[in-house]
Amino acid sequence: SRCYFYCRHRRTPFAPQQAEKAKMNQNLILRTVVKFVLPFIFLFALYVQAHGDYGPGGGFQAGVIFSAGFVLFGMVFGLQRLRKVAPPQLVLIFIAVGLLLYAGVGFATMLLGGTFLDYEHLAHNSAHGHHYGILLIELGVGITVASVMVAIYQAFAGYAEDTTD
Repeated sequence: SRCYFYCRHRRTPFAPQQAEKAKMNQNLILRTVVKFVLPFIFLFALYVQAHGDYGPGGGFQAGVIFSAGFVLFGMVFGLQRLRKVAPPQLVLIFIAVGLLLYAGVGFATMLLGGTFLDYEHLAHNSAHGHHYGILLIELGVGITVASVMVAIYQAFAGYAEDTTD
């Protein structure tokens, strides 16, 4: 008792959820607006990342904003195209890179004579050391959060595609 719709181009039946995806993929206005807005989303994420040590924001917020751009891209252009732009293996590598950057800063401060994440040992001046440390830590957090969010979206969207077949 499953309702099927017919695609105008292929003349093959597919489920209602796939009909909604087909409508979104064929919507020229939506695709054009997303192509226009995506660079601004990524630019804003970089702004939040860069100014996170001076004001509100930082790695977590920037990572979520950055991943929201990828999720929007995946919702409008499809999961397969998102996987071409951000392959799952590359996303997993970025998760590890972000974690290693975070932990690497901590171990670097230990090797330089301080405690874990004691930033003042990262430079000749304590203030510069704090600036470098916070910048690197927030970058590691941003990379990790963005990658994990994209990986979660790819996993759930892929699961949804598998269950509709």
